Amino acid sequence: MLLKNLEETITFGHNFSQDLKAKSIILLKGQIGAGKTSLVKGIAEGLRIKENITSPTFALSHHYNSGKLPLIHMDLYRLDDNSSAKELFLEEEEELQQNNGIMVIEWPEKIISIVDEYWLIEIHYWEGSGRILKIYDPYDSRKSCT
Repeated sequence: MLLKNLEETITFGHNFSQDLKAKSIILLKGQIGAGKTSLVKGIAEGLRIKENITSPTFALSHHYNSGKLPLIHMDLYRLDDNSSAKELFLEEEEELQQNNGIMVIEWPEKIISIVDEYWLIEIHYWEGSGRILKIYDPYDSRKSCT
């Protein structure tokens, strides 16, 4: 799927959120600047979240509770070791189970081995043309996050 600009990326996220059920986990894979956080902004918009969505690169996770479903937005980019990333994921997953929300994880490569069921979205910036998305649903055996 080709998204030509920021607005189309946000709109895709909004529309995609309508297919999500409580306790859904979405893994976002893509290089820096590919549009992962913009996609999360669209998901939050679709969930009717009122807070401003920002990248949790330094905080590691942000929680948004004002929408029809809570959103946990994680970014594992800064975590150097897999055990710290897995520990954080397990803590946040427990919160997800309790609040029946949605979890979106940027840079998920460090925790993929312990996530059972997830959506995978690969997003790549294509200079001059926008972003290319590949979407794999939780039952798609072709997905890979390595």
